[in-house]
Amino acid sequence: MAVARYGRDAPLISGGLIWRVYTANPAGNGMFRLVEQERSATPTFILPPGNYVVHASFGLASAAKAVQLHSETVHEVLDIPAGGIRLEGRVNDVRIPTGQISFDVYPGSQFDTAERRPIAQNVLTGDVVLLPEGTYYIVSTYGDVNSVVRSDVQVQAGKLTDIRVTHRAAVITLKLVNDHGGDALANTQWTVSTPDGDVIKESIGAFPRLVLAEGDYHLIARYEGQTYQRDFKVINGVDGEVELSTRNGEAAPAAAAGAASAAIAPVAPAH
Repeated sequence: MAVARYGRDAPLISGGLIWRVYTANPAGNGMFRLVEQERSATPTFILPPGNYVVHASFGLASAAKAVQLHSETVHEVLDIPAGGIRLEGRVNDVRIPTGQISFDVYPGSQFDTAERRPIAQNVLTGDVVLLPEGTYYIVSTYGDVNSVVRSDVQVQAGKLTDIRVTHRAAVITLKLVNDHGGDALANTQWTVSTPDGDVIKESIGAFPRLVLAEGDYHLIARYEGQTYQRDFKVINGVDGEVELSTRNGEAAPAAAAGAASAAIAPVAPAH
């Protein structure tokens, strides 16, 4: 019989375990042969006498132990000091809907200089990630442009910690019209850049919907050989619409500023 616990003198792990028993010696190909596998919290393995390796995994945490079986029953305890984190994102007090935000989990602190690979990617809101006890950092991406937040978190053995990541951003819809309030022009080419000219997003369509971090931006719309552009500002938590009008000003080359009118119409925040 085998059980796992969160650490010495810690409670037993009651679920979510995957147990595997391997032969102690590798086969000719160098691989250890899998003998048994169970998913119960307290599995019982009936095995012939011999040497084995018992392995238990709990999410991304695991432990292994060499076991020598004789004729008597053996009771083994594996320590897996692990905990869980449950993630969600918010803008002010508004929860970012599932599917609009994702999380990557990296080992160590964000301030460590060593290059590392994520150990969990594209984690969705509400998902529980089981990890070995220790320090991790979370990279939270809201939308697909530039609203990215990094946060250090501490995982404690035997505990589930709710992590709330706060973004300073808004959902902005772009629209090019002939007259203010008119229908959006299809097949418009859009470029969103910083005031210094660094391009952060390009798209094509009548109503591109972008999540942008709080700050100042420059917008360029290209339609039927003409270019329209204007600066606009994104305010944290204020979702809205940026409208360019081809009538209020002449089309101009991309180097000229203010060649078209722009309006930002706030809309209700998404819940």
